[in-house]
Amino acid sequence: MTTSTPPRLDPRVIALAHYASRALLEQVLARHGATFQQSVTLRAAAAAGGPVERDRLVGEVVGSLECEPAEARSVVDGLVGAGLLAADGPTAVRVTDAGRELQTATSAETAPITARVYADLPEEDLAVAGRVLTLITERANRELAPLTEGNQRWRSGS
Repeated sequence: MTTSTPPRLDPRVIALAHYASRALLEQVLARHGATFQQSVTLRAAAAAGGPVERDRLVGEVVGSLECEPAEARSVVDGLVGAGLLAADGPTAVRVTDAGRELQTATSAETAPITARVYADLPEEDLAVAGRVLTLITERANRELAPLTEGNQRWRSGS
């Protein structure tokens, strides 16, 4: 009888878990005509608990998705155009009733899927995984910062 050793945590294992989980979410979002980027943006706006400055929301989306600010602004503008976010004063946006309904519906649909995926995982394993993945994210973001700064200079011709 051969016992296989669980894989050691590495970028491939993290990526496989991310993409498998994201594919599940995207299946739910597609039924509602929403994208992953829209979901992340709408969730961040809703978490603000009220109006949120556009620039702050764009910054949160950039940090979450590691995308360009122009892409995040485009997603915010698209959500406004779709009536899921609305302007609130000259520089802020807020989640509309339709946006809240979409977020509530997709969250309700993904909750049982998430529960099945995480079922029977020991709490201590989840805590260790959370700490390790948070540390990896912090370190990767530190490595990414000078690279994206250099890309910004290159694009602007500075």
